[in-house]
Amino acid sequence: MRVVIAEDSVLLREGLARLLADGGIETVAAVSDGPALVAAVKEHAPDLAIVDVRMPPSHTDEGLRAALKVRAARPDFPILVLSQYVEERYAGELIGKAVGYLLKERVADVAEFLDVVRQVAAGATIIDPEVVMQLLSRQRRGAPLDTLSRREREVLALMAEGRSNTAIAARLVVTEGAVEKHISGIFAKLALGPAPEDHRRVLAVLTYLGRQ
Repeated sequence: MRVVIAEDSVLLREGLARLLADGGIETVAAVSDGPALVAAVKEHAPDLAIVDVRMPPSHTDEGLRAALKVRAARPDFPILVLSQYVEERYAGELIGKAVGYLLKERVADVAEFLDVVRQVAAGATIIDPEVVMQLLSRQRRGAPLDTLSRREREVLALMAEGRSNTAIAARLVVTEGAVEKHISGIFAKLALGPAPEDHRRVLAVLTYLGRQ
């Protein structure tokens, strides 16, 4: 796997490259600003970009805006966002197929981080549970999500993390049959009619994060 890193902190940039190398993943470019990210993806055609949210010159949302430019040119290009903050405005625009959004503190678990990198590169959508909860807390009252039970919200949060039914059942200490029942309830309450299972799971997560 070949990746591009966009991170303005030299220490974190080099640390990520070393961590990825230890996991057998090649960093083909490591840049410090948004325009350089766009140029690096165009030049190297990597399998994934790892992008910080806040980069020069204003240290606000340059990374996410650059990521959106990359996705405009390559709609299915995998992007893993790393941030200390939850940027609601652009997070909603980015989230879809082949996107990960992690808070930087989660990178402390190296094995889990490398697993997320590989899953996002393969097309998965994986959202940090803290990102999910913060976005959910900003949802307006009266939205379809308000009809979900507490357990259904827990199941949907785990779906947003990219977990399978088996993994959700293990986390909640319930049977897979119970998880399937909760997921069916989620689909019904969010008015997601019959469709391929993976498609409805993504739509449910997008609804959860405020895009529908």
